[in-house]
Amino acid sequence: MVTVKKWGSSIAVIIPKEIAKNQGIKEGDEVAINIFKKGNLGDIFGTLKTKLTGQQLKDMARKDWESASDRKFRREHT
Repeated sequence: MVTVKKWGSSIAVIIPKEIAKNQGIKEGDEVAINIFKKGNLGDIFGTLKTKLTGQQLKDMARKDWESASDRKFRREHT
């Protein structure tokens, strides 16, 4: 994630050193970028009114999910 900063009368983003290094980007290279504004999920979904904790909600959502390690174990033992 990067932060937009004012640059003269424009705005700019700075590519962090780690990303530039990982992607092999250097000064003068042309790059293609996709820009998505980081949103606040509360703005999208509203505020959830519940007495359940966040951990309880995650546990409920994951109840019937099978993890990759579970699938691997099942394949190896069937």
